[in-house]
Amino acid sequence: MIKIYNFSGSKGLGKLEKILENRRSIQNSKLPIVSKILKDIKKNKNKAVVKYEKKFSKNTKLKPSLIEIDKSLKSLSPKIKNAINHAYNRIFKYHSLQKFKNINYKDNLNNNIRYKSVPINKVGIYVPANLPSTLLMNAIPAKVAGVKKIIIANPRLNKKLNPAVIYAAKKLGIKEIFSIGGAQAIGSLAYIQKVDKIVGPGNIYVAKAKKEVFGEVGVEGMVAGPSEITILADKKSEIESVVTSLIGQAEHDKNSQCILISKELNFLKKVKKLIKLNLVGLPRRQIAEKSLKTNGLLIHARDDKNIIDLINLIAPEHLELNVSKPKKYLNKIVNSGSICIGKFSAMAVTDYNVGTNHVLPTMGSAKFSSGLNVADFYKKISYINLSKKGIEVIGKQAITLAEYENLEGHAQSIKSRIRRK
Repeated sequence: MIKIYNFSGSKGLGKLEKILENRRSIQNSKLPIVSKILKDIKKNKNKAVVKYEKKFSKNTKLKPSLIEIDKSLKSLSPKIKNAINHAYNRIFKYHSLQKFKNINYKDNLNNNIRYKSVPINKVGIYVPANLPSTLLMNAIPAKVAGVKKIIIANPRLNKKLNPAVIYAAKKLGIKEIFSIGGAQAIGSLAYIQKVDKIVGPGNIYVAKAKKEVFGEVGVEGMVAGPSEITILADKKSEIESVVTSLIGQAEHDKNSQCILISKELNFLKKVKKLIKLNLVGLPRRQIAEKSLKTNGLLIHARDDKNIIDLINLIAPEHLELNVSKPKKYLNKIVNSGSICIGKFSAMAVTDYNVGTNHVLPTMGSAKFSSGLNVADFYKKISYINLSKKGIEVIGKQAITLAEYENLEGHAQSIKSRIRRK
């Protein structure tokens, strides 16, 4: 089901890169239906949304009533409510530390330059059917940033609202909830609710739709696609924790990617056998099996350098350093969405209530982007207030550059200020 590989040297890394690119190319393949849905919604608005919801979800209620919301809330157990409250508090506290300080700079010519973080006005959040944790992860940093209006799209499951998602929305003060899923949800947020930015993970259709509406609205500066984990293990790693982390990620989606790296060949062989046993009785066994068979890799590393090269090439969404001496790798790993350090740091906990965000870069985008954070909900505006002496001194140098670039209009604009008495 899952094979053991060796990717050492430049040729080995090249082979791994091809395997990774093959998965990414499949995820990035064209989906004409997404473009069709978005064009239809842009033109026909709710009429088109209803059509696609009926077709794909058998859903005719795009917006739940207050009575339906109240009924859903009453069905939620106190235990789940307490767990959501606990997660909310930890996530809010951690993200509150990410607030930006505005810059106010005045030079010796009395020029005043300011750089101010301004919250995005209106944000749309896509929340997969039964994931209140995803709503918390997306909405809390938006609230911390000061976003005034948050709208969520959350598909129904078996025509029903998810009470935990509804409870999380109430706790966050979100009143606009739409029961829409898939590409039609993204189209609705972009062209009907007219949000300024859309965030939140989803399946391949949601991810593709977000890419297509980008430019008309903002989206996260990363690829939030099917989940990924890479685990580094050594001879002292507890095999059960490694196996459960692999399976825990595989059960997300058949397109999830689970990779284990170790210098210990015998450890890899034991993991391969134990995975089969641990899959027995798993509610999402078929999904996990498909994921591990298609995208699972057990990599026998040659040495520490090979390990570092492999991890930085993979650029995983999640990385678990389940080894006795993780510090020797930390400073050399530069491509990863999040890093769980040591045997107790299970990645699965970060999906819920550690406090860090679980919306992270996938498909290798950890090479150039970060996980969702408060900064994603700010715009940065520069404010420039030049003094008379300032324009006279720095303006002369600007004129020189403008004339060199053959932009005489720029030069004349600056000169007109210098001449002014």
